[in-house]
This record gives sequence, C-alpha cells and structure tokens, in this order.
Amino acid sequence: MTARLLILIILAQIALVAGQIFLKHGMNFTKKEIIPYRPVVINIFAGITLFTIWFLLWMGLMQKMDLSHLYPFEGISPVLLVIAACIILKERLDLRSWAGVVLIALGTLLVGIS
Repeated sequence: MTARLLILIILAQIALVAGQIFLKHGMNFTKKEIIPYRPVVINIFAGITLFTIWFLLWMGLMQKMDLSHLYPFEGISPVLLVIAACIILKERLDLRSWAGVVLIALGTLLVGIS
C-alpha cells in the first residue's frame, strides 16, 4: 500500500465521521420548540456533502485496492466517531462503551496486520 492510498483512506474515514457529526449536530437543533432552519439546513447540507466525498473516495479506493485489504479500515470510523462525539457534541460514554470501542480498534488492528 502506498502512502497516497493510506492518506486517501484516512481522508475518507474523516469525511465519513465529520458527515455524521454534522448531521447529528443539525438534528440536535430540531429538538427545540422553535426550529432555527438555517443551522439545520447548513449542518445537514455539510453532512450530505461530506458523505458524498466519502462515497467518491471510497469508490476510487475500491477501484485501486482489494476489498479485503480496504474494508478493515472501516473499523477506524467507530473509534473516530466516538472520540469526535465526545469532543464536539459533548456526549459522554460509560466504561462499557469505551471497552467496546477498544475492542473494535483491536479487531481492526488484528485484521489489518494479518
């Protein structure tokens, strides 16, 4: 695997996680009694745009790599998503959830190095 492909994989996973964070942030605005449509639309549009970027990057990566080598990198996104949700959305996880995140990361690592 070249450094270029690794960078594209990481960018794809960041786009996927950022898209989910933007969508969640936009949907959080809809909990209010009076919905501020502008932030909802901006966040949802940003989320959809980032999902599109992820999709296009992922399709290009699937063209260049075997799926069996590429797919284990999908295990990175849950770890990044949990960290981003804690930092950006101020969500809190209990010890059991963190243990699950660690197990996902270890599983991804084991598949990646095999």
